[in-house]
Amino acid sequence: MSAAETPNTPDVIEFFFDPGCPWTWATSRWLLEAAGARGIAVAYRNLSLAVLNEGREIPDHLRVRLVAGVAAHRVIAGLLADGRNDLVGELYAELGRRLHHDDEAPTVELVRDAARDSGAGSWAHLVDDTSWDAPVLESTRLAMSLAGPDVGSPILAFGEPRKGIFGPIVSPPPTGPEAQRLLDVVLLVAQCPGFYELKRGRSGPVVQGPRP
Repeated sequence: MSAAETPNTPDVIEFFFDPGCPWTWATSRWLLEAAGARGIAVAYRNLSLAVLNEGREIPDHLRVRLVAGVAAHRVIAGLLADGRNDLVGELYAELGRRLHHDDEAPTVELVRDAARDSGAGSWAHLVDDTSWDAPVLESTRLAMSLAGPDVGSPILAFGEPRKGIFGPIVSPPPTGPEAQRLLDVVLLVAQCPGFYELKRGRSGPVVQGPRP
């Protein structure tokens, strides 16, 4: 890349995510590798698909996943309020392994167990605490204000002023130099004020990378 084509590299990328979404999980695996290689920190943020789908008709199997997502978001919000971004990453990794690689059923009890097994057991009781729904809603609305409308999970936000972008949707998640090149492209296009969408159609289910 020439100097004019080099993206401004942020210190932090905010990752607004729903832990129940398999496509989001694939993006997270790419982002953690690519950002780590570029020396960029990843800050987790709530983005609730239950909030985005409120009032909509959705299949029962997806509705069950959203119920578990609500419980997970409460724990995540509590961890973030206590400054434990590290434990959010551990909890998300545990949930991702169980949900997206081992095909465990998405239940509130699974979220509780994942919190305990990931080192976030002190926050496991928050799965039933509805007081955390308000910050989850606020964070989801913030994500939509940065990258919406008509987008979902995940959203990346970075820069000054802060910019939001949906995706990228990757299947399977790229690794190595390819992962880093994709991050460079994402950062570069986000610098263009008139950029909105670059897309090709998907076919088939998400293909995950190796189980972490």
